[in-house]
Amino acid sequence: MSSCSSIQRDLDRFFKSMISFNNVNPIGSLYEKSQCKDEKTNDKEPKLVEIISYCLNRNHYHLILEQVAEKGIEKFMHKLGLGYTNYFNEKNTRSGSLFQGAYKAIHVDSNEYLLHLSAYVNLNFKVHQFGNSVPKFWMSSWEEYCGKKSNQKEICSKDIVLGQFKSIEDYIKFAEDSLVDIQERKKRGEELGNLFLE
Repeated sequence: MSSCSSIQRDLDRFFKSMISFNNVNPIGSLYEKSQCKDEKTNDKEPKLVEIISYCLNRNHYHLILEQVAEKGIEKFMHKLGLGYTNYFNEKNTRSGSLFQGAYKAIHVDSNEYLLHLSAYVNLNFKVHQFGNSVPKFWMSSWEEYCGKKSNQKEICSKDIVLGQFKSIEDYIKFAEDSLVDIQERKKRGEELGNLFLE
């Protein structure tokens, strides 16, 4: 198996984990669940979080989450990290932790911050481009926000962001303008870490 298809399979598995582990109730083994012929995703199960936007890069990821259950973000991140680590370790015949330290989190304390952060997360695969080259492997909620058809299941609660714009096109322009500003600030060597956990 080529490393390219392996990387894509890992991204697909992480994405599926985001859906399956976003559940107040235990789900058991994701592998065993995926082997069931009549596997169904029950969208009526109580969620831990609402996923506002996401970007899965080859070596890191970004999520904007809204907590909807008590300690929902903490529980979701624990289930996601543990479940994906177990999958990755078994697949690669390894043991031990996969992620470096605990996840980092910032409380979104203003609407303006939420809007710019959504642009940053949705377009994060472009934030990390080298020259004019966009990284080959990534998954993002950008297409979901743009209303484009995709093979990926739509998982985001977009209304909190898109409801503030007259149209999807207005949001796209806002996000792309915001990305230009972020890239310019990176070129000037300005610190983005406090804002975007880079």
